Formats: sequence, C-alpha cells, structure tokens
Amino acid sequence: MLRAALSVADLANTRFAVSPLWEVVASVRIVRHPDRFPIHLPWARQVVPRLSSVRWELLADLVPDPAVVIPSIVCPPPTTSWPTLELELSALTATAPEAVRACLDRMPRTPRLAALYADPEAGLARLAAQIRDYAAVALDPYWPRMRMLLEREVLAGARRMAVDGVQGLLNHLDRYVSWDEGTLLVDHVTTSGSVRLDGRGVLLVPSVLAWPRPFSNLVEASGQPTLRYPASALATLWERAAPAPGKALSRVLGRTRAMLLHELEVPSSTTELARRCGLSPGTVSQHLTALRDAGLVGAHRAGRYLLYARTTSAEALLAGAG
Repeated sequence: MLRAALSVADLANTRFAVSPLWEVVASVRIVRHPDRFPIHLPWARQVVPRLSSVRWELLADLVPDPAVVIPSIVCPPPTTSWPTLELELSALTATAPEAVRACLDRMPRTPRLAALYADPEAGLARLAAQIRDYAAVALDPYWPRMRMLLEREVLAGARRMAVDGVQGLLNHLDRYVSWDEGTLLVDHVTTSGSVRLDGRGVLLVPSVLAWPRPFSNLVEASGQPTLRYPASALATLWERAAPAPGKALSRVLGRTRAMLLHELEVPSSTTELARRCGLSPGTVSQHLTALRDAGLVGAHRAGRYLLYARTTSAEALLAGAG
C-alpha cells in the first residue's frame, strides 16, 4: 500500500487533467495482449492490424512488458487540464538529458534505448515522431469519443467533490484508491510505503485505456505527483447500439425517449447519444427537448459541450418502472 499524507496545500493544489499522451502509452499494453483487456477488444480488433505498417519500436521499448512500472519520461504529467498531444510531446522532447538517463538506468538496455541514452535529444525527437504515427492510427479516430467520456468523468468528479468534499471524491475514485484520515491510499502493484507531496497536490488523470488498475507516480521528484485511474462507464465506450429499455416505460414515453433516459446514466451530448442509439442528432435533440420540458432531463455546459443528464424525477420514474 502506498500512502501519501495530504496537507492543506496538497488539497488546494489537487486538480483534474486528461492526457492524450498517456492514452497512447497505456494502449501499448492492450495492443500487445488484447485478450487480457476484454473491455477494449472492439478497439483492439480494429487497431492492431492497422499498426502493422507503423514504426513504433522505441515506444514499445519504453513500455515494459508487463507494464507495472512505466518510465516517467514517456508520460510526463500534463501541464494543463486539456492538453493536445502536440503540447505533451513538446514537454516530452524538452526533457533534460540527465532525467532521460536517470530513467533509463532503471530499465533493461535494448539497442534502441542505448541510442536514446547516448543522445537523448535526438532520441526523444525520434520517439515523438513514432508517437505521432502511432497515435494517428490508434488514438485519433477514437479521440472525440474518448474525450467525451473523459469530460463526463471530470464533471462527475467535480460534482462529487462539491457535494462530498475531497474525502468523498477519493473514496469513490477507484476501488484501489481510498482516503483515510488525511492520507491518500493507493493499492499499488509494485510500490509501498509513505511519500511526501510537499504541497504539490495530486494530479488526477482519468483514463480510458488504463483499465483495470490505476497507475501512479506519486514518488517522482519532478512534476506534480500524478494518479491515473480508469474512468467509469468504459463498457459503454465501444458499444454500437443502446440496449433496449424496459417495455413498461417504453409504453408510457415511447421507445426512443425511454432509450434516451436509459442512456443518460452518465451525462452525454446530443452527438454522443445519437451515435450510441443509432439516431440522427436532430431526432435526439427533438426528444431531449420534450424530456427537458417534462422535467425529466436537465442540461449544463462542460467546456464546449452541452451535456444532458437525468433529473431526480427521471431517476424515480426509472426506479419505479424497474
């Protein structure tokens, strides 16, 4: 168990961020062993054949197998809440040579890693180029869908923190993460003991492809201590159609509106609902307006998206209809 006492300054500096670069790194484990990640098999079946024409050997060397410890040079903490991949690659290529060599000293040395060790600047430029090519196949086509899920996760976390405080947030973040009398506890695979955060706080990074366990670099000396954890509702990410809603509710509301209420278990945009339910955005918008007028759906803005969510009246209606 890894323990980190959170001071007042740590709590004040705790924040959320997402990381496209981390999703690239986490995906390497799935590409190697798709059968170990059944929740992401629909994604892997599309991506793995396409990667056969992509050169990503240096990236592969930097993600060990098994990937219980991933060097921080390949996934530095995001410096902003919603960075682009290019912004994160800029931070990666700016890593100091001594930091690169310190990370590589803890890894088995392959010929490609030896070249990176000898000339970190040139090696990081090669790594960034490989990550761009890899991401063009493995991440870019799916990123809008993934980003939407991550935005919902950040919104849900912010809501929980507003209602239940940091303790409530951390106790519901992940089954391997908890809070106990001012201490953050992470059930870590390889690391145990106590660490000091020195007022830097914790960067909470929900992840699509980190499943099934969180990854943390709370012990790193540079950058903000980071906890990357699997986002919720991942099972819905790769679905092509929504499951049928209950017949009783469908008879009252109509099948489409009942299906939309069913899908709004987590806040979603019109576009995302249309994709998942196999409907046009215009049709979804029309039905959401009717549900909103009836007090069953509310809306709020998250960044550039308008997200819809069930109201307490809708929750009661769904519970009563079974």
